[in-house]
Amino acid sequence: MKPSSVLPKAATAATITRRLAVRHETLYEYDTPVEVAHHSAWLRPRDTAWQRVLEWHMSIQPEPECAVQESLDAFGNWRHGFSHARVHDRLEVVSAFEVDVTAPVAADEAFAGVSWEEAARALRYRAGMQQPEAVAFVLGSHFAPQDERLAAFGLGLFTPDRPLAEVARALMGRVHERMHYKPLSTDVATSALDALAQGQGVCQDFAHLMIGVLRSHGLAARYVSGYLLTQPPPGQPRLVGADASHAWVAVWCPQSGWLALDPTNDVAAGLDHVTLAWGRDYADVAPLRGVIRGGGAALPSVAVSVTEVGDAG
Repeated sequence: MKPSSVLPKAATAATITRRLAVRHETLYEYDTPVEVAHHSAWLRPRDTAWQRVLEWHMSIQPEPECAVQESLDAFGNWRHGFSHARVHDRLEVVSAFEVDVTAPVAADEAFAGVSWEEAARALRYRAGMQQPEAVAFVLGSHFAPQDERLAAFGLGLFTPDRPLAEVARALMGRVHERMHYKPLSTDVATSALDALAQGQGVCQDFAHLMIGVLRSHGLAARYVSGYLLTQPPPGQPRLVGADASHAWVAVWCPQSGWLALDPTNDVAAGLDHVTLAWGRDYADVAPLRGVIRGGGAALPSVAVSVTEVGDAG
């Protein structure tokens, strides 16, 4: 099986490609022995119109007793399931791969001429018309709901006939400006409304907030999980969120596909961004989660590195 991807017009005139190597290590050292464990992983990157996966490998220690189950989820992401029935006191999962990432043309060029109201209207139900797949991403989710408080955060940005790309970029800038990036200030259970109330968070919170605002104005937005280049080329700033898994936002345009924006860094996703998976919010694409018997309250230790291994184009 191979995940399907929609070719956005923003990627048809690409001219630059960068090859990146990614290594994502997750280690649990449990407080008490684990007797039984069942895990699901979203760690295999997907091929897209702007990203080609060259090779991928996942190692699990201790090794599962049965073969790892590989499948596709509802959004076309790779999902892997594995279990342990023997007592163990640690779990280490390592995902390693290389990708060629292609830079799209400028968003302003690819998404020109479409207002945010047009995009919202295209998502409304009309009898006899086939609904676009993006409809699934306009509905509220647990971490990024539709809410009047989130709609109010975008006050003054969603003006009549304003181009969708301009609105989305302006909203990205507002999230970046008004939210304080503070590691460990939130956790995986923090919602967009929680982050808005606190005024701080990490990349996951920035993404949830922006998605919730877009959905609260009738637009489709999805949560994208992935990685950032650890050390940028000389002369370019180091992006916030490198050395950890990262998250950003993609907003849907009926004529041009998905526009990917990173509110944590106030930039469009590009050659520094490696796409892993996407869903309605973090809950759909958590890199690793599971159910265990035992283990105590141990938290995972996560290490991520993304390095450039050569210019592929």
